Amino acid sequence: MVALAISSTPAELLAGARDPRFVQALWLSARTTAVSLVIVVATGTPLAWWIASSRARAVRAVELLVDLPIVIPPAVVGVALLQAFGRKGLLGPALDALGVGLPFTTAAVVTAQIVVSAPFYVQTAAGAFRKVELDTLVVARTLGASPSAAFFRVAIPIALPGLLGGAALAWARSLGEFGATLLFAGNLPGVTQTMPLAIYMALESDVRVALALSLALAAAAAALLLALRAGTGALTRRDRRRP
Repeated sequence: MVALAISSTPAELLAGARDPRFVQALWLSARTTAVSLVIVVATGTPLAWWIASSRARAVRAVELLVDLPIVIPPAVVGVALLQAFGRKGLLGPALDALGVGLPFTTAAVVTAQIVVSAPFYVQTAAGAFRKVELDTLVVARTLGASPSAAFFRVAIPIALPGLLGGAALAWARSLGEFGATLLFAGNLPGVTQTMPLAIYMALESDVRVALALSLALAAAAAALLLALRAGTGALTRRDRRRP
């Protein structure tokens, strides 16, 4: 961050931040990462609970599938998404029949972000849920709580620091996504050009914009880390004060 900050004068950074390309990319990244995070948390939380609590033989296979986007290069993920959702892909004809075109749209950006970020949330959340003693849920059930009430009132509060950490990792991964987005969604300003893509393009035309975007990404990552540590620390202190 220091190198980014001293590479240009404050006036040059301010000029870069005022550039329409900066504003467009920043706003698009903020919107798409927010949507993808909501979807990842909403779908990943029950999946993580199932992975942590189930004894089914399929758990390991599901975990393997969930983890694949971590080890597969992002460019390969982008190609796979094209083969799945492109017009000539596996689901392309069905989507065309419904009048839905996914590739090279803002929805494609969200889809790519979900695929690459979900493993970080699901595995972190599963690890947090493994710390929940099932006996506490049994006690809650004997006291009259429904299964859903026991989950939200007992399991979620216990696992909350881990869930927040997983959500932060997923958001950071979505914010920095480049390869899968470029291949599946393209690089259309205001439509699919997120901050990493805008940095790549700006390096060839206007270094000020590239530096401003890079500094903004680095600052967002640093702020996220500080907020995460402060939040988890506060939750840990709260739990220690409980009898």
